[in-house]
Amino acid sequence: MSTHRRGLFAGSAAIASAMALPAAAQNAQTGNTPAAQAQAPGFYRFKVGNLTVTTVHDGFFRRPVEGFVRNAPASEVREVLADSFMPPDTLTVPFTVTFVETPRGLVVFDTGTGGQAAPTAGQLATNLRAAGLDLGQVRAVVISHFHGDHITGLTTAQNEPVFPQAEIFVPAAEWAWWTDEGNQTRSPEGQRGNFANTARRFGPYRDRIRQVQDGAEVLPGIRAISAPGHTPGHTCYHVSDGDAQMIFLADVTNRPELMMPRPDWQIVFDFDPEMAVQTRRRMLDRVATDRIRVTGYHFPFPANGYVTRQDQGFRFVPADWTTAL
Repeated sequence: MSTHRRGLFAGSAAIASAMALPAAAQNAQTGNTPAAQAQAPGFYRFKVGNLTVTTVHDGFFRRPVEGFVRNAPASEVREVLADSFMPPDTLTVPFTVTFVETPRGLVVFDTGTGGQAAPTAGQLATNLRAAGLDLGQVRAVVISHFHGDHITGLTTAQNEPVFPQAEIFVPAAEWAWWTDEGNQTRSPEGQRGNFANTARRFGPYRDRIRQVQDGAEVLPGIRAISAPGHTPGHTCYHVSDGDAQMIFLADVTNRPELMMPRPDWQIVFDFDPEMAVQTRRRMLDRVATDRIRVTGYHFPFPANGYVTRQDQGFRFVPADWTTAL
């Protein structure tokens, strides 16, 4: 055996031996300090015609399963979670923000938490930089609704604007509700904090806010679709280029593993639960029938794919990653 081959086999044996050791022992041998237990930056790109779409992970929060669904027993909710190998007692809710690179500049749908919500959230800026993009490049912020996890990222903790170059597009019905203090007593108690947060987050942009009606073209290739129930003016957005299309579903569903198989379930975050169910069925039926690619704010990362019918409900089919850029 040549000297070169003996060295090669010796090196391979050493690597195999090191891999067999516990991590602590490996670090002791190499002198390395264990890395922090953090996930790699999260972004994912795909094309809609000539448009580039990037989904960017902002983190997550966790809440108890108990009480999440209003019109079904927790035991039944746990059965559906088990079908997707999800834990029975704690629901992890991701935040994923959709960006679209257009001829008019970078567009973002909703803004993330701005690092001002759960300690496990606030990763948007870091992950966006990893994708080679920057919040300062955004020319249009398109808002689906005014829940805090969707608009708090408009400003810093000091309430300075995060998108200095952007126009802010908001659903007209959503704006009308949350900017009228007289609606507070007509809103669910748990959502009344949205009034103050709306005034705070949109305040620095008051001269750049553009209200959007149902069906209106926000920007070329981006059109509003009224989808009320989750909030009074909750809105989805259709993105197209030529024959290619996708829809940002926003919060039509929360976790799709839970709410697509049971679209009639009413969850604690829905403003008008019965209307939310009607909207959910209508939107899911549309994207399933037309086989339209979707992104969702609370879908498991990379938060894009397709919807198909299953039994009396629907099923989320993640997009084939090999079709990405």
